[in-house]
Amino acid sequence: MSQVNVGLCGLGTVGTGVVKLLTGHADEIKYKVGTEIQIKKILVNDVEKKRDVAINREWLTADPEDLVNNPEIDVIIEVMGGIDDTNILLEKAIRNKKHIVTANKDLMAVYGPKLLKLAKDNKCDVFYDASVAGGIPIIRPLTEGLASDKIQKIMGIVNGTTNYILTKMSDEGLDFDTVLQEAQKLGFAEADPTADVDGLDAARKMTLLANLAFKMEIDLDDVEVTGIRSITQEDIAFAKSLGYTIKLIGNASIYDGKAEVTVEPTLLPNDHPLALVKNEFNAVYVYGKAVGETMFYGPGAGSLPTATAVVSDLMAVVKNIRLGTTGTEYIVPQYEKQLKQDDEKYMQYFIRMEVDDAAGTFQKITNVFTDENVSFQKILQLPSEEEKTAQIVMVTHKISKQQLVNSQENLKRLDVVNEIISCYRVDGEE
Repeated sequence: MSQVNVGLCGLGTVGTGVVKLLTGHADEIKYKVGTEIQIKKILVNDVEKKRDVAINREWLTADPEDLVNNPEIDVIIEVMGGIDDTNILLEKAIRNKKHIVTANKDLMAVYGPKLLKLAKDNKCDVFYDASVAGGIPIIRPLTEGLASDKIQKIMGIVNGTTNYILTKMSDEGLDFDTVLQEAQKLGFAEADPTADVDGLDAARKMTLLANLAFKMEIDLDDVEVTGIRSITQEDIAFAKSLGYTIKLIGNASIYDGKAEVTVEPTLLPNDHPLALVKNEFNAVYVYGKAVGETMFYGPGAGSLPTATAVVSDLMAVVKNIRLGTTGTEYIVPQYEKQLKQDDEKYMQYFIRMEVDDAAGTFQKITNVFTDENVSFQKILQLPSEEEKTAQIVMVTHKISKQQLVNSQENLKRLDVVNEIISCYRVDGEE
């Protein structure tokens, strides 16, 4: 095969980066894959719009049919976003025997298994390494480099927006709303930041990683998600005083065939490698039974970092085309889905509450935790700003989620407890 032709869907930040790499690194790419890769068509909303990259005007089209029905196009690169309409377009492309490379984690979290099966039936490839952590190669290491191992846990920072916000809040003492506005001005956060700050973006990525790592079809609805809107400077200050840094952590673990996937604010010891990941950078820890701990670190977003992952996937597709091995990536999930129940989920917790500053208060609170067999690693009590009240901060030893829920319900019934202000996971210590 002398040439592979590409149809590019989307010419925004990532799409522009893809064009720059395919045109600027053409000779290096050809040397590595053994054939020339040529852009044939680019799908855009407005063909007359001025671009930040040199474009052959004949490439541009506003009609998806010029890509999915074009017999000269071998591979579709999708970097335009969207879910339902984009899925319809890619399904049609696959049925027309076109391979797919996508950076769309929203699409893959919802329709990924269906698209992968359809691709296998049509002997096509669907690669999506860029959908999880931008420029960090994580999908292929899970499916190839660590394929012989049993992955027991994946935890990491997989959303650059929230990591940027929490870094600024921690390092500069700014409140959430102020940092969010700054992040939006700098382009690190969208005008509507809901998917990022409420944890949905990270949850979609963790769904994809858990599916691959555990060989189990886990759905987005199976992920327990808590965002970062409720984190205050007080939370950060108390965490620091106890030796912790707060990060939004995606966590997927499996034990005795039962999986748990969460995205939630988590306290990490200050010397934990993930606690040291700053600003918009991402990092993912993978724990394998044989290999032990491995860590992947790098920029989680941006034009060229994400485009690098996209073009690397494209090069993998081209190699498969030349070898005649396309359509072999999808493997039917090996295990039936089994999820941990609350009494099987064990973790440490940080609990902060406002209580009456009176004799007997601490004893009543202690009795609640004693009844649930909850013990503590750290306890801190400070006067509150409110008169005749105090704040108590506790870090538990490992307890089950059910023990935590029961304790919280019983604490709320105590007349000496005014409010459970915050409760966060603690990881990376015991």
